[in-house]
Amino acid sequence: MKTITTTEDLAEFCTAAAAHPYVTVDTEFLRERTYYSKLCLVQLAMPGDTDDTAVLVDPLADGLSLEPLYDLFRDTSVVKVFHAARQDLEIFWVDAKVFPEPLFDTQVAAMVCGFGEQVGYETLVRKIARASVDKTSRFTDWSRRPLSDAQKSYALADVTHLRDIYEFLAAELMKTGRDRWVAEELEILTSPETYDIQPDRAWERLKTRTNSPRFLGIVRELAAFRERHAQENNIPRNRVYKDDALMELASAKPKSLNDLGNLRLLLREARKGAIAEGIVAAVKRGMDCPNDDLPKPDRSREKMQINPALADLLRVLLKSKTESAGVAAKLIASSAELDAISAGERDVPALRGWRLEVFGNDALALCNGKIALAAKGGSVRTVPL
Repeated sequence: MKTITTTEDLAEFCTAAAAHPYVTVDTEFLRERTYYSKLCLVQLAMPGDTDDTAVLVDPLADGLSLEPLYDLFRDTSVVKVFHAARQDLEIFWVDAKVFPEPLFDTQVAAMVCGFGEQVGYETLVRKIARASVDKTSRFTDWSRRPLSDAQKSYALADVTHLRDIYEFLAAELMKTGRDRWVAEELEILTSPETYDIQPDRAWERLKTRTNSPRFLGIVRELAAFRERHAQENNIPRNRVYKDDALMELASAKPKSLNDLGNLRLLLREARKGAIAEGIVAAVKRGMDCPNDDLPKPDRSREKMQINPALADLLRVLLKSKTESAGVAAKLIASSAELDAISAGERDVPALRGWRLEVFGNDALALCNGKIALAAKGGSVRTVPL
């Protein structure tokens, strides 16, 4: 197995790969101690079964540039195949502001082809490639050099079996006409907004104990400071302070560095220096924020008049439709979306694009009293009214 450590060798492989219809790609990285992923290895394979068709690329090698790989990513004549691509794409976007184009994600394709929800790579290797993957090297330290033979074999298996999986799934999608469905799903994966984290909106992912606008204003400032500090110092946000400590800070509203000593959940490192000063300043910004600029609690779900019986019928309809179409139910609609539809909400993903064809049109007809559901044996069917 070949490990590429120079830009010249990478360029040579990428030039050869550009002559093929697709290339499979995977990465190994570390993120436990950093905000941004540390890329430790890139695996590439082009069609074929000779030793030179699959390689490992060492991005930690002195002087190696990944620009030849990024040129290949920009080559729209070659499909770039990943499995569960989101974290891989984030690495490349942060490093070079580039997305592989066109992209194919075998996890998304497998969900569309009836392999279940968020199906794992090992499952696809077993069911499609009729092989197995040795997972013992999965959680090893990929930044240490030299890599062991077991690590190299494990890493290469992530792209060599992927060739068989891609060819099978691509053929299935073409046969069923569902390639357009996958393309719609991948638009989200290749959107910069998916990976560009805005510190001022970091508070939105937090679960708060109160919807007081003033409390939310302090939470917003504390979350924004934490996000910026984590980004600037490339450390995990929880190393700055954890979510429960953030909520404690928002409740206690410390006005000085001395006040931080009275808090129970704040890490010792956060009680002094830049983090401590940032906390006090963030709390002050939240306290001083004009009322009109404070966050407004999202009360849309509270106001929603959910029809429980209709929501249950929509769940039955979804199960019936996804079973007959061979698509993972989770890919079409979440439980919250079904509740929203039953309450009259129409601006939900389940009622757009390919989901409208598979489920949405019948869901709307059910809501409007135009169809009913009938059970016969182990199946459920729709009946026009």
